Amino acid sequence: MDDISNDIAVTIGRRIRSERTVRGWSLAELAERSGVSKAMLSAIERGTTSPTAALLVRIAAAFGMTLSTLIARAEMQGGGVSRKDAQPVWQDPATGYIRRHLSPASQMPLELIRVSLPAGARVCLPAASYAFIKQQIWLIDGRLDFTEGDVVHRLEPGDCLALGAPSDCIFHAPGPDAAEYLVALVRG
Repeated sequence: MDDISNDIAVTIGRRIRSERTVRGWSLAELAERSGVSKAMLSAIERGTTSPTAALLVRIAAAFGMTLSTLIARAEMQGGGVSRKDAQPVWQDPATGYIRRHLSPASQMPLELIRVSLPAGARVCLPAASYAFIKQQIWLIDGRLDFTEGDVVHRLEPGDCLALGAPSDCIFHAPGPDAAEYLVALVRG
């Protein structure tokens, strides 16, 4: 997993640099818009550090996109089939959260993402990360406590949750096993 994580960190860094450059932004401007320091952004762009999900959400939001879109743009090369060995896998260094982008690159607004959230892990995402998307979460295995604003949804295997209006969210795998789930995401 380390080689894959390192390769993806480099690829994500290149995509962030590309997104920044195409907009004509300096590192300072991206830092101001995202709330991420210039030093951290520089390290991410060089691929010398693997950013956390929280940092990537802030950077993606500065570009007016979701975390999923940022990672998909970084990793997807085109083609109608997304073979298992070629699917981008990213691991959050802070929580151990593993995200596999299943969908092939296309103009279709649907993306499928498989997530493994280690037992006891908690990932908090701000409402801004849901601003341009609609999502459903289908729990495959384990348990998932999903907090959407003030509401806690306790999901068991086979349960499917359609997310409401954008709000701050918390994914928590209470254990004893990892939560394995599929996210169906529609852009637009």
